[in-house]
Amino acid sequence: MLKNVSLSAMRAFEAAARTGSFKAAATELGLSPSAISHAIFTLERSLGVPLFERDGRTILLSADGEQLMRHVGEAFEELRRGVDAVTNRGPQLLRLHSAPSFAAQWLSPRLPSFMRACPEIAVRLSASTDYASFASDDFDADIVYGLPRRGVTPLGLGQEVVTPICAPALAARLASPADLLSLPLIQSERKQVRWPDWCAENGIRPPSQQGGLRFDRSFLAIAAAVNGLGVALESTLLAERELADGSLVAPVLRSARNITYVGHHLVCPPNGVRRRPVRAFGAWMFAQLGVNAPDW
Repeated sequence: MLKNVSLSAMRAFEAAARTGSFKAAATELGLSPSAISHAIFTLERSLGVPLFERDGRTILLSADGEQLMRHVGEAFEELRRGVDAVTNRGPQLLRLHSAPSFAAQWLSPRLPSFMRACPEIAVRLSASTDYASFASDDFDADIVYGLPRRGVTPLGLGQEVVTPICAPALAARLASPADLLSLPLIQSERKQVRWPDWCAENGIRPPSQQGGLRFDRSFLAIAAAVNGLGVALESTLLAERELADGSLVAPVLRSARNITYVGHHLVCPPNGVRRRPVRAFGAWMFAQLGVNAPDW
């Protein structure tokens, strides 16, 4: 039976089953959707079973298709690993995407450490608020802010503490958490934890949202706080450098009820954790964060 099965047709089936779309599979393989459809139809005819249930433009694996994909997916992943092993004699490329503030505040300053630890791995880093595209094979891993989307393997990057931070000169004017309301409060939009949340946790009436500085990126809010423009409510992880060098302080870190949560995740495709550059980067990053490495 195997001699009657086309490897190219099997490749089209694996890509369509993995991406859930003939169109996405076509884009990945550099073919037309009709070529993917024809290849899979030929494969189904050779095997004598339907591999997909078709409803208009929607495709779902049939029971036979799911069973076949369990074996084919593993086989193609093993094939990719073998090709990587014999072709990547030089530096291996890690194509990494990240949330902008995490990239600017935490990751970029530490990349020299990773390059020293893994000199055989070259890093290509991109940053945006959009999720990385794994279907088009543009990235190997993504560091996302907030809840990861479905269909990926998420690894939490540990607890973050969200607390007011400001320049030392402003901190000198604070005697209690309630005194924060007498200072300019920098608003960080698109954040999971904002001033009303922190005030509610500390029994303080939240300030009016009118006026003041507003930013849609944490690194901008942190920079404004360094320049003495007000008090930002930010993660001590993202502001780690500024807190360490004294350009910022966390005046109520020990006297207030601050909010702790898992803000960032390392995510990759289900089979992505098998790639050596991803595993090496993940192990390094968890060690830097002081977080127990996951069971890969």
